[in-house]
Amino acid sequence: MPRAKSLDDLEEGNLWKHEDWQGDLWEDDELEIVDPCRTCGGEGRLLAAVCHACNGEGGVVDSFWEETNEEEPGRKITYRRPWLYPKQLDAIFTPARYAVVEASTKTGKTVGCMVWLLERAFAYPGVHWWVSPVYAQSKMVYRRMKRAVPKDLYVANETELTLTFPNGSMIFFKTAEKPDNLFGEDVLSVVIDEATRCREEAWFAIRSTLTHTRGLARLIGNVKGKKNWAWKLARRAEAETKSGSGVDYHYAKLTAYDAVEAGILELAEIEDAERLLPEAVFRELYLAEASEDGSNPFDLRAIRDCTVKELASGPEQTWGWDLARGRRPGSDWTVGIGLNKQKHVSGFWRFQAPWREQIQRITYATKRVLALVDATGVGDPIVEELQRNGRYEGYVFGTSSKQRLMEALSLEIQKRGIRFPEGPITDELETFEYEYTRTGVRYTAPAGLHDDCVMALALSNFKARPGTSGKLVVRVRGRHRKKEPIGEPEPVPAPPKRPGPPKAKPDMKRYWGQE
Repeated sequence: MPRAKSLDDLEEGNLWKHEDWQGDLWEDDELEIVDPCRTCGGEGRLLAAVCHACNGEGGVVDSFWEETNEEEPGRKITYRRPWLYPKQLDAIFTPARYAVVEASTKTGKTVGCMVWLLERAFAYPGVHWWVSPVYAQSKMVYRRMKRAVPKDLYVANETELTLTFPNGSMIFFKTAEKPDNLFGEDVLSVVIDEATRCREEAWFAIRSTLTHTRGLARLIGNVKGKKNWAWKLARRAEAETKSGSGVDYHYAKLTAYDAVEAGILELAEIEDAERLLPEAVFRELYLAEASEDGSNPFDLRAIRDCTVKELASGPEQTWGWDLARGRRPGSDWTVGIGLNKQKHVSGFWRFQAPWREQIQRITYATKRVLALVDATGVGDPIVEELQRNGRYEGYVFGTSSKQRLMEALSLEIQKRGIRFPEGPITDELETFEYEYTRTGVRYTAPAGLHDDCVMALALSNFKARPGTSGKLVVRVRGRHRKKEPIGEPEPVPAPPKRPGPPKAKPDMKRYWGQE
């Protein structure tokens, strides 16, 4: 019987019955799934493409299939699970519904979860997801998974990044950049890769897709500070694992030294990284230990000291507005933050809306209070529109201007001179980062996260500095003009004195003695 070339060539019905991990794939073809290292007790070392101790029973992720009688009906296809070292296997192949794995770089967390998700797709026909913080990371795993599976066992969709298998299972490779796009599906299994770099809203959406199916989730990634949702979820899983009370949660940590012991990393490489990297960076990337501050420019302890339960009272003295970028509709937020006389946050707006509605809401909230507005890119014409009805000044974000803004906010937070309510503002402040580049210091939110609240707070704080409540200098079509502030008028200067008659022109010949 000729091989099926696509799903359209297959007969309808249950194409693959699973009974003890065996069944029909392409009609007469037989799939057998084998645990490769059971003969050696799982103690074999990975050497090239095989498990050294059990003489070829194991294999790496790009080579774990074997075919016999390829051209004949009844061909047998044998799948052998790639060799996973004991800690790696226990961390990922736990019976718990949610497994949280805090792992150092290159310890096998991605490969292990690829194997887990593939086996889940074989065993349970349905929808299975791999979710990464950004598109490029999802596509990288998609390419690796394609290399791992024989080409005639799946149909690939390069546009949608999906792999469809004969039993009807589909693996989707998705991004967490837009959490709203993750709602709606019924998912049987999901891997959240680099969970510490994904937004919490993405986890909320993913969790909702597991409700009807009671699906399983594996959350993996490097440690990235202590103030993110993944770190908090890991602490819950760790507590339940240690107490033995957790049925749904399992926690595991994989360090670089675990990988060295298993023979997949060289000790010299880890020692070299320890010499070259800052201590906090090394401990997070190689030991899976969270640093207190990491690369946060504000000081986490100072952020906690400045956090209050709710908005302050009192009229706002200044407003800062960070505008959503039009190039990413639905992902960015327009955020406005107002500070009262004591520099406590007394006004807070956060919304997504079309440009015209944004202008209306900003005008309503700000009224006639001094406001500093993001005028970068598409924000410039909005500032011009706002200036028709209020006291708005544009602020263009560049490398140096953003650095001044962040340094002013950092100083105010570290001296405990500002107060803000817990919630989105504190979440963004705690995950905000800086790094040194050849052009200066770069301030930004981690990939996939927001910094709208941070920027709005920084703008409002910058406008509240002494000496900035006078005349506003605004940019209009590339030129500058001065706009008198609304409020107490300045005293009118006295008119200049009328000049007297011009003096007589001196006789230059007499002056030079030429008369």
